[in-house]
Amino acid sequence: MNLPRSEHPRPQLERSGWRCLNGEWDFAFDFSSSGRQRGIAVSGDYPLKITVPFCPESTLSGIGFTDFIPACWYRRTFCLSQEEHSGRILLHFGAVDCTAYVYVNGQEAGRHRGGYTSFSLDITELAVKGENVLCVYAEDDVRSGLQASGKQSTDFSSHGCFYTRTTGIWQTVWLEFVPNTYIQSLRLLPDAFNGTVQVEAELENAHDARLVLKVQLNGQMVAEKAVRCASHTACCTLEIPDPQLWSPDSPVLYQLELSLQGEQGTDEVRSYFGLRTVEWHDRKFYLNGKPLFMRLILDQGFYPDGIYTAPTDEALIHDIELAKSLGFNGARMHEKVFEERWLYHADRLGYLAWGEFGSWGLDVTTARGLELFLPEWMECVKRDFNHPAIIGWCPFNETFDIPLDAGRHAQDDEVVRQIYLVTKALDPFRPVIDVSGFYHVQTDIYDLHDYEQVPQVFADHFSHMQVGDRLYDEKDSRQCYNWKTPLFMSEYGGTFWKADENARRKQDAAWKRWKDPGSEQEVVDRYVGLTTVLLKSPHFCGFCYTQLTDVEQETNGLFTYARGQKFSPESLERIRVANLQRAAIETE
Repeated sequence: MNLPRSEHPRPQLERSGWRCLNGEWDFAFDFSSSGRQRGIAVSGDYPLKITVPFCPESTLSGIGFTDFIPACWYRRTFCLSQEEHSGRILLHFGAVDCTAYVYVNGQEAGRHRGGYTSFSLDITELAVKGENVLCVYAEDDVRSGLQASGKQSTDFSSHGCFYTRTTGIWQTVWLEFVPNTYIQSLRLLPDAFNGTVQVEAELENAHDARLVLKVQLNGQMVAEKAVRCASHTACCTLEIPDPQLWSPDSPVLYQLELSLQGEQGTDEVRSYFGLRTVEWHDRKFYLNGKPLFMRLILDQGFYPDGIYTAPTDEALIHDIELAKSLGFNGARMHEKVFEERWLYHADRLGYLAWGEFGSWGLDVTTARGLELFLPEWMECVKRDFNHPAIIGWCPFNETFDIPLDAGRHAQDDEVVRQIYLVTKALDPFRPVIDVSGFYHVQTDIYDLHDYEQVPQVFADHFSHMQVGDRLYDEKDSRQCYNWKTPLFMSEYGGTFWKADENARRKQDAAWKRWKDPGSEQEVVDRYVGLTTVLLKSPHFCGFCYTQLTDVEQETNGLFTYARGQKFSPESLERIRVANLQRAAIETE
């Protein structure tokens, strides 16, 4: 049987001993959220079948139910051999939206809250040799204000920039078989300027164990070292001779092999890293010590048949290749935490990425927002820290005022500030944008969103800026701007275009402020004009155009929702040429 999405889900910590649990599972809706009380985990009725890892709202799941799903259940069996049962058995979930309860053979194995982050459970004590029953209960309420839900619609149907919801399992489920002494996680700290990489390993049962590390490049050994371990940690620095730097033009990746050797077994793991530096100062962004203009595209990470889940690994690659073919060198992973396979492909293809979060849906007008937001965001940063493609973090996007009762309440600035400070504590090596586009509190890069459609008016917003001038920003009354902070146009353009005029005018009704483009040429003229303004301005270090593809009713993509062509080859070439113009900050 061919399993969907059966490639290894975690290339930065990969073992040979693993098993994919994707495929057909039993499934049941739980509209009353009473299944736990009714004992469904032990002897419940599961009348439907679902294809994991696709959410029940998707067509690829085999269900395609798009109304609200407050709770649902999954069940499947798996068998363990004597050899597989001889060590530790780890059960991994790429992501379950939003709160998951996991049961093995009728007993609760663990819980996890947060629909965007991966989690693992040690099920050794609950699993048996032979057949085992795995059940997962998922709760999801995008209307509560108590969970991050990104662009998932809180109305019955999709509307505006809100799309079909995702409930339950939406990334790969897998088993991993490890010895009693094993590597739990890695933190890799490459230093390109000094030609070293520091490896910090979290270990289990590793007292007096030995960790052997080997670094290879193109199959040739370049560094090797062995260190003794404490019971839970090991740390060492390896020198990399003649360091080859990672960049979008040359995405060099070093292969890292680790062998943890102890009295309770040997654990062997494969990983990789890229040597590169990120800096931000003097109003510029630097990669490997040189000014780099970020030519980014907004990527929502939605798919017509899989919703949050790409139908194949090739689909992840294809999205990156589409963007690169038009001269983009990276993306904002917008309002969603992308799966690790996407980041792996970004690493190896040389594609910059801002690590973001699906912050919409979570009420940040009170301090409780910190309690709900922080644990999941910390998991995101820890999971994705090692990817060289990630050049910055942005926990919040457009923190709208939220109507509560009869009044309107603004974001709690201290919630935003504390998230910024925690992110910097977790990762001092990358810049952090506190809130993209709206109400900045404390930020390393000042970004803004400006959807002006007339290039000359767009240029006038910024053409007269001198040191000490106020920055043009529609949200200026609540902003603080340090002139030395790099300036990033993180959303612009967003020109709606659909060849059918009636459909186009229906979509553009929300954008009455600007005249509809009358032709494909006018759309491309706007793109070239707006983009040239940003590239030729000495004030900007990057842009992010909205967006890569159409998404459901939103038709402002450069490609269709199905990744088909919207524009002629001649128009796409004009877009590519515009993107590849030398930026002002790259010529100084």
